[in-house]
Amino acid sequence: MNAASTTTSTTTPVDAASSATGTSTHPADSHDLIRVHGARENNLQDVDLQIPKRRLTVFTGVSGSGKSSLVFATIAAESQRMINETYSAFVQGMMPSLSRPDVDLLEGLTTAIVVDQERLGANPRSTLGTVTDTNALLRLLFSRLGTPSAGPAVAYSFNIPARKASGVMTSATGEKQIVREAVYHGGMCPRCEGRGTVSDIDLSELVDEDKSLNEGAITVPGYKAGGWSVRFFTESGYLDGDKKVRDYNETERHDFLYRDATKRKIGGANLTYEGLVPQVRRSMLAKDRDALQPHLRAFVDRAVTFITCPDCGGTRLAQAALASKIRGINIAEACAMQIGDLAQWVRELDEPSVAPLLSNLQHLLDKFTEIGLGYLSLDRPSGTLSGGEAQRTKLISHLGSALTDITYVFDEPTIGLHPHDIQRMNDLLLQLRDKGNTVLVVEHKPETIAIADHVVDLGPGAGSAGGTICFEGTVQELHASDTLTGRHLEDRAALKDSPRTATGALEIRGASTHNLQGVDVDVPLGVVCVVTGVAGSGKSSLIHGSLAGRDGVVVVDQSAIKGSRRSNPATYTGLLEPVRKAFAKANGVKPALFSANSEGACPTCNGAGVVYTQLGFMDTVATTCEECEGKRFQAAVLEYRLGGKDIAEVLAMSVAEAEEYFSAGEARTPAAHKILARLADVGLGYLKIGQPLTTLSGGERQRLKLATYLGEDGGVYVLDEPTAGLHLADVANLLALLDRLVESGKSVVVIEHHQAVMAHADWIIDLGPGAGHDGGRVVFEGTPADLVAQAVTGDATLTGEHLARYVGAAE
Repeated sequence: MNAASTTTSTTTPVDAASSATGTSTHPADSHDLIRVHGARENNLQDVDLQIPKRRLTVFTGVSGSGKSSLVFATIAAESQRMINETYSAFVQGMMPSLSRPDVDLLEGLTTAIVVDQERLGANPRSTLGTVTDTNALLRLLFSRLGTPSAGPAVAYSFNIPARKASGVMTSATGEKQIVREAVYHGGMCPRCEGRGTVSDIDLSELVDEDKSLNEGAITVPGYKAGGWSVRFFTESGYLDGDKKVRDYNETERHDFLYRDATKRKIGGANLTYEGLVPQVRRSMLAKDRDALQPHLRAFVDRAVTFITCPDCGGTRLAQAALASKIRGINIAEACAMQIGDLAQWVRELDEPSVAPLLSNLQHLLDKFTEIGLGYLSLDRPSGTLSGGEAQRTKLISHLGSALTDITYVFDEPTIGLHPHDIQRMNDLLLQLRDKGNTVLVVEHKPETIAIADHVVDLGPGAGSAGGTICFEGTVQELHASDTLTGRHLEDRAALKDSPRTATGALEIRGASTHNLQGVDVDVPLGVVCVVTGVAGSGKSSLIHGSLAGRDGVVVVDQSAIKGSRRSNPATYTGLLEPVRKAFAKANGVKPALFSANSEGACPTCNGAGVVYTQLGFMDTVATTCEECEGKRFQAAVLEYRLGGKDIAEVLAMSVAEAEEYFSAGEARTPAAHKILARLADVGLGYLKIGQPLTTLSGGERQRLKLATYLGEDGGVYVLDEPTAGLHLADVANLLALLDRLVESGKSVVVIEHHQAVMAHADWIIDLGPGAGHDGGRVVFEGTPADLVAQAVTGDATLTGEHLARYVGAAE
């Protein structure tokens, strides 16, 4: 009786209510769905959707169908915005302002962690070790165990210089103390300032000595005669703008080229004057080369020679840090080790005094191996990581986390992964789900779609032809559906019956970049040649290190195209230039009037088409400009017409419409038509030529970049993972494009993991057999049929095994 009373007394009100209603579930357990109602972000067309929580949901659909708009710009963006609103107004004022996505209702959201394709920062001092905080643990380890000790942890950092100071130090309480020769530790090499390389500038590429400044003697991009950058020199009082540079005396030459920062009155204002060489070093060489705009990068490559710093040997560190060692290894040598080897070295250290530190460091290094990045080294510059490597690096901090009920959002996590590595990524996604998290994945690869608990297929087309839900359900139901994705899920590219014969070859001899082990290989010309191998086997090192830069070689790499809301396909591809000239010629006015970023811009919105109202820490309100009604141009400019249309109407056209418009009649413009034909050729006929670049998907950006490079003169095209962001149906269009390039007399070299591209190739170069120091060798050269034949006989590479299964030649 007492026991029964006790049991009754501990029953919660909720349990009692559940018993009364005949239900057995807790009300909190009913919130098992993320509900989206009326989503209209970008091209979404009033999408209604229910996504199961604590499950793996894959979003599929052609490139531009609205996947990223739904997952990233709606669900993840609203989750992050609502979290930001929980902070104080003071903190929100210092955070980026996130506007509310265009959606009627979102329910059931949890904290979202986004793991996207964005490259890691390309700062020249940023390495894999610094971005993952692994270097911080190593520096602490060497500061405790290194002999002879270089000092505290900062003494092992190549980002912090050593300094000495003397003078009067005043404390926060006003107490003064005389300091003499106070030492502030730092590990930066003083000569290269922690970059590992020093530069030598070719002055002949900076200055044409046969001209005066007013005649354009300075040949650096951005220094135009008559412009402010040149008037800065001519009005400084040091130089005569009409005097030939070769006639300068020693003092004038020093003032022009090398003078240190000096206060001068220039143009009526007190400014800091410095010579041309310091200006170039500060504005261009202090930045990572890969972060520069293409024309600046070309100038730097032409004018500057980078050599390994002779003082630090490229390690970036001061001598004191290099002299400090643990068991014969200094911190630079530790960072240069392959991470798998470094993990083993740390595991063998038995020092009870730093046991917690060793445990944390060991755990972090093991995560690299677990995620498939054990072949990298910590001194690898972060800007050189591929898109797939960068994305997996971001995952490291989340592996083993005790947090649950998180929404993890992935943007094509299999990019840059060989079929052999995709299974490892799938296992990680399932681990995150099984811990009780909601995993949302935007993906095209059938191998990852196959592990989904729930599939959402968007489409049916791209752009304005997409933005609707075509299918929701299980993978088995998707196979049986009649959607574009369902029909292409079992697509298999066939091996060529008669591969093309090479017309020549580009020789590579003794290639030793990164992990390459003296590779000798001939890259065939006049064919589609695919360079493949597991991630980290040396593919990019071989091609970018040995082919890029040769005459006639055009490289389309993985770097993201940069652009603001004012940038669009017309401006990025150079299409707007002939269009503006055609309008100007037809109407007898200046071309600048037909640019929303120049004289033709609406004065109210400055050519943006919208007016932004800042509301402090609250959402910024964007409203369509009432003056131009979102057309971005002055009313007077819209009076001018070409072929019956104004400039705003032309920019609102799709590529296909514009291609027809500029092909004949009054609007016939061959230069514009040629660019539009290339855009249509890569499958972007649906894209509006005035659509902001910020609204394009990853696959659309990849193809836009490809179309732009196809206009460059060159006999050999090198494409680095062109299938990134492409739907299975789009891959077939890409293969047809590669064939057309070769048939037009070009040679195509593709760095790729996609089996459809491998099967379609005329020649395959397979690197491996593993990654890091286990790779860097050519393990196969020949036709895809020969590679598959090896797999059938049991003597195959990893690539051969997967390709054989793909074409159905092996089980």
